[in-house]
Amino acid sequence: MNASSLTPIDETDHTQGPDDAPVTLIEYGDFECPVCGQAYPIVERLRRDYGDDLRFAFRHLPLNKVHPHAAQAAQAAEAAGAQDQFWAMHATLFKNQRALEDDDLKRYAEDLDLDSARFAQELDDGVYSRRVQADLRGGMRAGANGTPSFFINGVRHDGDFDFDTLSQAITKAGGACS
Repeated sequence: MNASSLTPIDETDHTQGPDDAPVTLIEYGDFECPVCGQAYPIVERLRRDYGDDLRFAFRHLPLNKVHPHAAQAAQAAEAAGAQDQFWAMHATLFKNQRALEDDDLKRYAEDLDLDSARFAQELDDGVYSRRVQADLRGGMRAGANGTPSFFINGVRHDGDFDFDTLSQAITKAGGACS
């Protein structure tokens, strides 16, 4: 896929790792997708192993037709992000993929010590639906036709997403394992 169709990382993205890392890994994912759930610990291991050589960004690609709670879970992550807890909610959602009803999401916010009233109101009002939809549209333009979809330095990774395959692709792109 042409890298120019991938939206560049900007201030709206949730990233981990240094901005000047030699390799950027972008995942378009869905919190209700079981395959994304399998990819979650792989990405966490890659982040640990590559350290400062890897910047990771997560973008939303809720597959609403097959995952009816995905868009609301994505909005919950964004609402948590507005309180500087995106990554904590990201982890919680992937660890609890079978419990993504609104009451579950609100309980997770309480567990993360978020301003629960603010979180609930923003979730109920759909405050972050445009943000989630922008990620979805950007992913479709870039060729993210399923979840998870990975991009390494702007190029869609069409191989498997097991640890060894992704690690080899990251190393080839310029990352050195710590």
